[in-house]
Amino acid sequence: MIKKILLVSSLTLFTLVLSIVLSRSAIASNSELLKQQIEKDYKYLEQLYRHLHSHPEISFQEKNTAKRVAKELKVLGFEVTENFGGYGVVGVLKNGEGPTVMIRTDLDALPIKEKTGLSYASKQSMKDRDGNKTYAMHACGHDVHMTVFTGTVRRLAESKKQWAGTLIMIGQPAEERSGGAKAMLADGLFEKFPRPDYNLALHVSADIPAGKIGTVQGFAMANVDSVDILVKGQGGHGAYPHNTKDPVVLASQIIQSLQTIVSRETSPLEPAVVTVGSIHGGSQHNIISNQVKMQLTLRSYSDAVRKNTISSIKRMTKHLALAAGLAEDQIPVVTVLNESTPAAYNHPELTGKVTDLFHQLFGEQNIIQLKPEMVGEDFGRYGQVEPKIPSLMFRLGTVNVDTFNAAHTGGKRLPTLHSADFAPDPEPTIKTGVRAMTEAALLLLKKK
Repeated sequence: MIKKILLVSSLTLFTLVLSIVLSRSAIASNSELLKQQIEKDYKYLEQLYRHLHSHPEISFQEKNTAKRVAKELKVLGFEVTENFGGYGVVGVLKNGEGPTVMIRTDLDALPIKEKTGLSYASKQSMKDRDGNKTYAMHACGHDVHMTVFTGTVRRLAESKKQWAGTLIMIGQPAEERSGGAKAMLADGLFEKFPRPDYNLALHVSADIPAGKIGTVQGFAMANVDSVDILVKGQGGHGAYPHNTKDPVVLASQIIQSLQTIVSRETSPLEPAVVTVGSIHGGSQHNIISNQVKMQLTLRSYSDAVRKNTISSIKRMTKHLALAAGLAEDQIPVVTVLNESTPAAYNHPELTGKVTDLFHQLFGEQNIIQLKPEMVGEDFGRYGQVEPKIPSLMFRLGTVNVDTFNAAHTGGKRLPTLHSADFAPDPEPTIKTGVRAMTEAALLLLKKK
């Protein structure tokens, strides 16, 4: 009896091991085929990338960009809805019974004049939110995102025998101003189209070599709030400061005081950032102005820290103005813009599952475990609707390997995201991105 039990156990173990070996063999075989398909498709994707890079459009003005993304989806048989939540694009492809997976790309560029010197560098100019002329540049890699998005959808549309379920591909406008995700959800994204079981996205990184991928479980990116402060005063001649209430001096005092919100009002164990990104006041050397305008960005993870930071800004600005001798009707006006972004949360189980796959496909040395960052990303909104949807945004390396090594050896700083000098290494970046996103989607849409 004991020998029989041992024999059965041995056969069961053998069957299990064989199943694992065959499964991994099949994954390796399919992955190799996918690599070959991406290699063949790269010429098309490179042309698309250069076009998108050369023709950027800033937030809320992505008309032509959205049309191009919609065109890519239409030719592959997707049911496409345009102008959804602004210039948003929604593509739906149903392929039998199975889960619903949403893959999102952002569409917008930044109001920056490009200085990369690339042959396909942007020379685009347009009007900004205030009607002023500005240059435009994909300095945050959304051109890479759209190209990877397109490469992924081309692979999934041509390999429908390998998966089952529904694919939702969305092109989201206005990520840089944190309005696009909110607008698409407000227009009924998850009511008018199939509700996802999983949400996927990627974002380029300016400090990870091309060919590598970064993931983080749990909170990955922070709450973001944009705040305007109008500091009032009583202007006059610069030679008679005693006859004025100088808003420039008051603004300076406010800036210094605001830093204590993080250092003295927030627990050292809670992340928080208060940055004054812009300050404008006065018109001439010898004139004390009537007002100063300031623009702030606030970062946090907890709602308690966020609320305390905003209330502290209002308290400090009011009482510093009163201490300067200004009347109640002249206290600074603090405006929290309707551009807030909630913290982005990577579902731990989903992240672990996809990360394990990446380790298997790309090798341990090419997968980096990242830490949470204080940047913001409104992709997090899609996962926070009730009931919450498991979501994952992973990071995609973009830096030329030789450039990365030289910078770290010589101590030279690499251009960051939102820099006029940011220039991804296209080929390894795009190929890695398409392979990673396609494999992640196939994992979730796997036929039973």
